[in-house]
Amino acid sequence: MAISSLRIFCCRLFLLLLLLACIGLFSPSAHADGGAPQLAYVAGTAQGVTVINIAQQSVTGTITAPGNPRTVLLSPDGQWLYVTQPALGRVEVLTAKTGKALCIASLPGQPSLLALSLDSTVLYAAGQGDTRVRALNPTTCAVQRTFETREPVYGLAVTASTAANATPSTPNQLWSTGITSLTVFEVTGQLLSSVPIADGPQNISIPGGFTAYVTTRQGTVVAVDLNTRKVIRTLLSGGQFGPMDYDATTGEVYVPDQEHNQLDILTPITAGVAVTPHEPVRILHLSGPPLSIAITNDGQLGFVALSNGRVDMLDLPGRSIVTSIAVGGTPHFVITGLYPPVTSSPSNSSRAASSSPKPIVSLFMMVSIGLLGALLLGALWLFWRRYQRQLADQRSADKGFEYEKKEKRG
Repeated sequence: MAISSLRIFCCRLFLLLLLLACIGLFSPSAHADGGAPQLAYVAGTAQGVTVINIAQQSVTGTITAPGNPRTVLLSPDGQWLYVTQPALGRVEVLTAKTGKALCIASLPGQPSLLALSLDSTVLYAAGQGDTRVRALNPTTCAVQRTFETREPVYGLAVTASTAANATPSTPNQLWSTGITSLTVFEVTGQLLSSVPIADGPQNISIPGGFTAYVTTRQGTVVAVDLNTRKVIRTLLSGGQFGPMDYDATTGEVYVPDQEHNQLDILTPITAGVAVTPHEPVRILHLSGPPLSIAITNDGQLGFVALSNGRVDMLDLPGRSIVTSIAVGGTPHFVITGLYPPVTSSPSNSSRAASSSPKPIVSLFMMVSIGLLGALLLGALWLFWRRYQRQLADQRSADKGFEYEKKEKRG
């Protein structure tokens, strides 16, 4: 009976340790963003690029980048920081952790715009001082291809083809805005079409779906169908609208309005919907004129670069400002990493930090295995001791039985 109880106890303890080990091994770590865990990067500050620690809600570092940086992007694994430096006529690739330069591309036209291909293997750069978009190797900065737009470039975006006959092998598309129209290329170099925009297109954002959102220099925001390449309708008017971003969870588009110190939030336009709702669906007032916005891919946080030298940190589900962080200068652009993180850099030569085992998990596993081993050894020792005692008792009983038999015979 005692042996059965001991067995049950050991089995239950073994299952408990196994469950705890699995929880420690497979529980995901919480990050506001995965590409650059807990960090946001702001271009246009006094030092060049300012680093904000999201958890601490404060500035924790700077990256020296001369040439009045305008746009910054992160590689999906958060390893590389891509920076335009229009005053120096170049694009620079930096190590996000240290700020050390990987490579530099000197380009004409004061490049101020960047877009990253969907597979992160090509970096597109352009500016208002030239009529060409250049495709760069993001690890060597070598120019791989040139696209002739015939107009100065004000905005860049990359999207997958939405054609009815598109397949996974169909080339992606590069969309650029010019003085009078949108120009659409296949990334292989073929010119697909030009889309006239009456008010002069400027910034462009293309969430996953079937619609491109375009701001204009006349103070409007229009929606363009990616398939037909025609303007669907004007969504906003009467503002001064900056670079947009979107919530990957809800599809909502966030539009900075400098004239009214607010964010205008737009409902996503989906294919086949003839009537769109009144826009904006809601407004979020800010502490200064917004120049740019970045939203973490989990849809929880937003970061708005303000012309007054501050960055407002937003709680998107709560529709409120968490805090306002002083960064100095005139911040033009803000970026956060992707969430969830991918596990490879553009060169596919390194793994993201998030894919490596966490030290605390490894320690927990070692301790669990040690305890489990000690438990098993202890159980075996107890079984052996009890077996020896039972064997001794059995022998004593046998001897007593034999003695009684001899006594009866005598």
